[in-house]
Amino acid sequence: MKFTDSPVIELQVRDSCLSIQQDNGSFHVGTSVWPCSLVLAKFTERWAPLSPTTVDKDNRYSELLDFHSRRRRAIELGTGCGAAGMAFYLLGLQDIILTDISPVMPALKHNLKRNKPVLGKNLKTSILYWNNMDQIRAVNPPFDVVIAADVVYIEESVGHLVGAMEALVADDGVVLLGYQLRSPEADKLFWEMCEKVFVMEKVPHEDLHADYAYEETDVYVFRKKNNNNNNN
Repeated sequence: MKFTDSPVIELQVRDSCLSIQQDNGSFHVGTSVWPCSLVLAKFTERWAPLSPTTVDKDNRYSELLDFHSRRRRAIELGTGCGAAGMAFYLLGLQDIILTDISPVMPALKHNLKRNKPVLGKNLKTSILYWNNMDQIRAVNPPFDVVIAADVVYIEESVGHLVGAMEALVADDGVVLLGYQLRSPEADKLFWEMCEKVFVMEKVPHEDLHADYAYEETDVYVFRKKNNNNNNN
């Protein structure tokens, strides 16, 4: 399910509004806006502290999503049109690299340019194929935060994706995943492989943004199994 067939998606992020152009006629899935990127962005908007002084002890996600108290390096896999990555930047995750395969880059760069008045700068981008270790090394891991939304849809790419996540995320870092079942075969393999590498926490649906809590879409937090600190 695509979010909508409309050529332009508007995403409100706090006081800013992103305008994301998509091309549903393209042969590449990355040129469409998919629901998980919006669900993940709006979940983060709901819980991310506004500043270091607004960290709420009753907010169980405040430490996880505190992008202000310390600088955190981030990377997004399969950025596509850029909805999630741009939203995370607006929410304070300012050291972020947006990545995808080369055929999707024109759509991503178009949307970054389109939203430059809102973003205030050109965000960093990098071509990254999940099985290309040279490209992974070139972005200089590890990262404190790895973002991925709607990236599990072909069984053949699952191993490369899990390998890239493992190679990119720091031992004490997190993977923030927006997920929707696209292929039963890819789904089964993905969770089997992730279970070997990560401690996985599913965000309760009631914690998602009320307007972006689609029944078939979930948010997960992954941490490496060799990390003893598995609490928010």
